[in-house]
Amino acid sequence: MNCKNCNTSLSKLINYCPLCGAKIVKKRLTFKNLSVDITEQFLNIDNKFLKTFLHLFTKPELVIDGFISGTRKKYINVIQYFAVALTLVGVQVFLMNNFFLDAMELDNEFLKKALENQSNQENNPFSSFSFEDSNNYQSIIYILSVPISTISTWIAYYVIGIRHYNFTEHLVINLYYSAQIIIVSAVLSILFLCFGLDYLLISGVISVLTFGYFFFVFKRVFNSSFWDSVLHFILIMVAYFIIFITILLIVIAIVAVYAILNKDQLVHTV
Repeated sequence: MNCKNCNTSLSKLINYCPLCGAKIVKKRLTFKNLSVDITEQFLNIDNKFLKTFLHLFTKPELVIDGFISGTRKKYINVIQYFAVALTLVGVQVFLMNNFFLDAMELDNEFLKKALENQSNQENNPFSSFSFEDSNNYQSIIYILSVPISTISTWIAYYVIGIRHYNFTEHLVINLYYSAQIIIVSAVLSILFLCFGLDYLLISGVISVLTFGYFFFVFKRVFNSSFWDSVLHFILIMVAYFIIFITILLIVIAIVAVYAILNKDQLVHTV
């Protein structure tokens, strides 16, 4: 008998492959077997997902340092965990666009009125902003935010001489942190909307929790004092702001050049 995952020759007496660690499936697939497997994977108190989720709240350094140092069986792989988080975002977007449109429309009206008070609606580039439209791109926004936060944390710690983690390891830290925040945000958003709370209020509460958890994770992972962690947090926020503004200016410049080129082409065509 060979392992169906790595093709290693196996004894009929063992239940797990000694090379890849995969469980040896000896019974034919039935609904009962499938339900037992699902229960073991996701509903068991000792399953990897629940353990990863809980420990990222209570002792994130064990999950993150464990993965970086080579512990890969105790917790969910960082890429898999981030993928689970993005899946939950997809569920959140579907539910919000199909069951909570009224709440989204109220917030859109509030935002439009606020923008109208600031400047003329026709000249306002944000006049067509819609929570529903931005909600559809949440997964992309989360994915793009990870490299920015990774560069920010790496630069912030590199500047003050703390170089215990390389850039890739900073990426792992930010992926685990982002995945945890995404999962919690998606669940809380749906729960709060079910109770009829305002989406802008929900976003504000989640933002505060996000910054608090960010501070907690980096304090535990780098094992620093409170005030050292505050300094690191400020440096990270400054680096993030500078990188974000730089990227934004580059995008605006590209859009402006594209618009000018298209305008010239239209003039020549006419």
